[in-house]
Amino acid sequence: MRAPAGDVDVALSAAQRADSALREAHALRGSPPPGALDWDGYDALVDALAAGLGNDLEMRRFTYEHPAQLQDPETGVGKSYTVPLAFSDSGGDGEPVIAIGGLTNVAQRFDFLALDASPALRVIGLDLAGRGGSGWLAELTDYNLETYVEQLTQLMDCLGLESCTLLGSSLGGSTAIRFAARHPERVHRLVLNDSSPYIPVQRRARRARAVARHYVFRSPAELFRRTGAAEKHSGPTPDAVLLHSAHHRTRWSDEEEGRVYRHDLRALLAYRAEARCSLDMWSEWVAVKCPVLLIHGMQSDATSDDTIDRMRGPDGFSVIHVPDTGHTPTLADGPLIDEVVRWIRDDRPFDADRTQPASDWPKRVLYCDD
Repeated sequence: MRAPAGDVDVALSAAQRADSALREAHALRGSPPPGALDWDGYDALVDALAAGLGNDLEMRRFTYEHPAQLQDPETGVGKSYTVPLAFSDSGGDGEPVIAIGGLTNVAQRFDFLALDASPALRVIGLDLAGRGGSGWLAELTDYNLETYVEQLTQLMDCLGLESCTLLGSSLGGSTAIRFAARHPERVHRLVLNDSSPYIPVQRRARRARAVARHYVFRSPAELFRRTGAAEKHSGPTPDAVLLHSAHHRTRWSDEEEGRVYRHDLRALLAYRAEARCSLDMWSEWVAVKCPVLLIHGMQSDATSDDTIDRMRGPDGFSVIHVPDTGHTPTLADGPLIDEVVRWIRDDRPFDADRTQPASDWPKRVLYCDD
């Protein structure tokens, strides 16, 4: 973990190290504009970024068994079948924190959190089925919240974790809420990254329309432009964080002659079918008894002030408001990570809501600052 903010010498965060290394590599190549970069140049920048992080989190796998009872009686396989699921693990003896990303996120989304929070926290990032390095499910109808809860259950069993802290972004937050409501004995604390028991249909429908398509990025500039637009609500974020996320969410395709997303499009089509109505988990929310920390993007269209007020209860509920940020802050900003780590370690609610402005990052060189 980085030195406390009050110390004279504060170690650089993982995002600062990575961005500094990326900028140095970009300058050594003559600072070409994004449109002048070819894929060899892109690979060189990705390698420099990874070296700047200084510690690759090992990706592991376990065998998930998808039970017959979670399959559609008409379209399902009709019997249980297995799928490999990938996860990252920072290791160590710190409090285990299982991090579950949003609809298209992968485990590497939480690399900056894992590196900055170590050794205080052991951060375990899960690739849900159909994302990143995990296998794909047999049927579109197998992709649903019940399935994701079951995957979380089996991951904990595989790791021998009787209980842990859960951290969920967006869809990952919905998974964490349902799990905590059903298995309170297995959840120490709940960190919701701009996720709540209620998300309006308008927001869900917009998201479904945006993601449920096949994209091919035929140049680095196209990848920067499109993935940067997808992350525009995640708050002030440096090039390195955006590139790290985009790189691990995509893969090279010889057939398409470009990079494509590493997810099963059927998982997103399943979400689009569910997004025809608002997400309403209030009945499950009242069953959540553990301490809760909400990280709220103050420009979010998914988590409103009214929703936050309704989430407050007599037991430990804490809020960190993040200005100039919409849905799901990237969790790569050192000071915000420090606040999250303190909350988990102190194990008591805040006396009042806190506000954590984003760091002042240098002007981006690969992604537009708009």
